[in-house]
Amino acid sequence: MSDQPLLYVPVRPGACALALRLFRTPSGRRTSVAFTSSPRLARVLGTEQPWIRLSEPALRGMLKDLGVAGIVIDPAGTMDRPISRTA
Repeated sequence: MSDQPLLYVPVRPGACALALRLFRTPSGRRTSVAFTSSPRLARVLGTEQPWIRLSEPALRGMLKDLGVAGIVIDPAGTMDRPISRTA
């Protein structure tokens, strides 16, 4: 078992499975975000944001072929919350 702490990583529903939710830096580069607690994630992205727990090495492994600039851990509310959609 790894000694790496698990991070809370936002995801979105995909056609067959969950997919990592990616963001853009102010310069337009794709990036991933992760949080050290579920309350921090909820404070920035809202309580309805689904998440999974991953170690940082596992997350980096998933991102390596996606052209993602990096991982921002515990961003301080600079992202837009998901838009609520109703039928």
